[in-house]
Amino acid sequence: MKFTISRETLLKPLQLVSGVVERRQTLPILSNLLIQSTGDSLNITATDQEVEIITSIKTKVDEPGEITIPARKLLDICKTSPEGAQLTFKVDGDRARLLSERSRFLLSTLPAADFPVTPDFDVIAEFEISQKELKKLIDRTQFSMAQQDVRKYLNGLLIEVIDDMLVSVATDGHRLSYCRIETKNVKSKSFQAIIPRKGIQELSRLLSDSDNVAKIKIGSNSIALELDDIKFTSKLIEGKFPDYERLILSNPSINVFADREALRQALVRTSILSNEKYRGIRFSVTNNKLSIQAHNPEKEEAEEEMEVEYSGDDIEIGFNVNYLLDALSAISEETVQISMIDQNSSCLLQQPEDSNCKYIIMPMRL
Repeated sequence: MKFTISRETLLKPLQLVSGVVERRQTLPILSNLLIQSTGDSLNITATDQEVEIITSIKTKVDEPGEITIPARKLLDICKTSPEGAQLTFKVDGDRARLLSERSRFLLSTLPAADFPVTPDFDVIAEFEISQKELKKLIDRTQFSMAQQDVRKYLNGLLIEVIDDMLVSVATDGHRLSYCRIETKNVKSKSFQAIIPRKGIQELSRLLSDSDNVAKIKIGSNSIALELDDIKFTSKLIEGKFPDYERLILSNPSINVFADREALRQALVRTSILSNEKYRGIRFSVTNNKLSIQAHNPEKEEAEEEMEVEYSGDDIEIGFNVNYLLDALSAISEETVQISMIDQNSSCLLQQPEDSNCKYIIMPMRL
C-alpha cells in the first residue's frame, strides 16, 4: 500500500474517528485504525466493538491495500506536522513508513484481516432527517442519561418513532428529558431503540449544524447512520425503557413564569454555597416573587430573589441545582415555565405554549 496525502486532508477525518478508540484496550488491535486504500479513495475505520465510525477521503492511491496502524500515534504525528505538509505512507511487511519533508516515522502494524468489522444487519426501520434537527434532538436530551447505572437501559438515549414524530428521551431516575420533532419518509409505523451513552456522545460530535441529510437504519440490535462521508454504527442496549409518558405532568395546577437567563444566573450564584455532594437548593415562591436559598455543612448561606409571574398559595420545594441548570441550558426561549401539581410533586420545565421539549426534575428533601 502506498499513497500521498496532505496533512489538512487527513487530520480532520483522523480526529473524527479517533474518539472511538479507547486508550486501554483488552485487544491490542482495537487501539489501531483500519486503513483501506483503493484507486481514488481512502477509508479509515475505528471501533471499540460497540461503536464503529468509518470515514472516506478522496485521494490518489499509488498502490492499493489495507493495514491497521496505531490510532493515537498516527493522530499525534499528523497534528504536529507542519501546515501544508505532504504525508507519504508506504507499507513494508509488518511496518508502515510515514515520510513528511525531513521527518521519518516507522510504525508497527497489525493485519487488517484481524480487525473486527461490524457486520451488516437486517433493517427493520429507516428514515431520513436533517443533521441539524437530529443534533438538536440529541443535545436537548442527552444530559439526562445515567452513568454506569445497573439498569443498563438508563445508560443510553431512547429514540422512538410515533407516527410522524421522532422522539428522544433520557432519564437517570432523578430527572427526565423529552424532545420531539416531526419527520418524514419513515418506512416503519413505530419502533424504539436505546443507543448507548458513548454512541450518543460520538454521534453528537459527528453531526453538523447543517441541512445535510442523515440516513438512519435500525435493526434489532444495531443502528447505522450515513452522514456525508461518514458511516456511524452502534450496538443498541437491550431492555425495556421506562414508560416515560406517565412521568410527564399532564395538568399541573401550579405554573410559574420566569426570565430564563435571569433564573439561570441566580441559580449559578446560589449554587456556589450549596452542598458540594448533594447540590440542593430551596425554591420559595410567593405572589410574583421567587426566593432561591442554599446552605452547606460549613453553615454558609446564599439567597437570591427575583420577580416571576405567579399567583397562588406559597410554595417551598427543594431541587438539585445542576439538574435545573442543565434543563435551562437546553431551553432557548427567553421565558421558562415551571409547573407542579404540589410542593411534593416533580417539577416540569418547558417553553410556554411549546410541548415539544419537556424536562422533569424530581424534588429533593432538604
